[in-house]
Amino acid sequence: MTDRALAVVRAGALTTVQDRGRPGHAHLGVPRSGVLDGPAAALANRLAGNPPDAAVLETTLSGCALRPRSAVTVAVTGAPCPVAVDGRPAAWGAPVRVRAGSVLDVGAATSGVRAYVAVSGGIAVEPVLGSRSTDLLSGLGPAPLTDGAVLPLGVPRGRHAHVDVAPQPAPPDELVLRVTPGPRDDWFTPEAFRAFTSRAYRVSPASNRIGLRTTGPALERARPDELPSEGMVLGAVQVPPDGRPVVFLADHPTTGGYPVIAVVRPADLPGAAQAAPGTPVRFVAVRRR
Repeated sequence: MTDRALAVVRAGALTTVQDRGRPGHAHLGVPRSGVLDGPAAALANRLAGNPPDAAVLETTLSGCALRPRSAVTVAVTGAPCPVAVDGRPAAWGAPVRVRAGSVLDVGAATSGVRAYVAVSGGIAVEPVLGSRSTDLLSGLGPAPLTDGAVLPLGVPRGRHAHVDVAPQPAPPDELVLRVTPGPRDDWFTPEAFRAFTSRAYRVSPASNRIGLRTTGPALERARPDELPSEGMVLGAVQVPPDGRPVVFLADHPTTGGYPVIAVVRPADLPGAAQAAPGTPVRFVAVRRR
């Protein structure tokens, strides 16, 4: 039994293994998946001394608790949360040394949604289609963490950063999403598109890694007919029959039959990963490049 491993003491509400995903397989019906807040995950890896493509843990709201079998360096980023080692407060947003057998406790998010836990050497579960990411839609990759599970760790390749705390953007009080109209904006009335880009929406509690769902004004379609299934991209804003926009995130389906009114700029999607239920959402139309 290798000592390069983590035992899961508390799995939390939803904790998954994620890396930068498995792009290039949409033709097989496989989403990209991967971390929802890329900058936060990259920072965690950098602080822990890992390469940017090392697999990390992505927690959801309630954090997790882990016991390493050997001494490791960890870093927690993303949603602000209390961090403790054997019950003693430890740093968030900075490298932390955890001895073998000690318990790292990543607490519930005080704001935001998802925290990222990088461990020196990276989470070394078996890759599937070139990625270690958990894909909740297709079921590829490792299952979400459960209490008592054991995760293998890789061999550390670099030195951890030497900082007291790394600056990070705060989770949004208002989520502003810049969108490029189309490809199916003509399936909606002009009044509906004006409402989409001027009225207030909020993040729905039904949101998940597949999509950020919203509550707010229903968008009226100009065409009642059915749209044949077509390819979907990360950030697509699909409008299902209830008329409330859904922003597709990392585990989104690769095809869909509801019209896409717009597509969110990639730079705005990390904010969507940290927008808690009830957060105001504003869609801002920008010109096609």
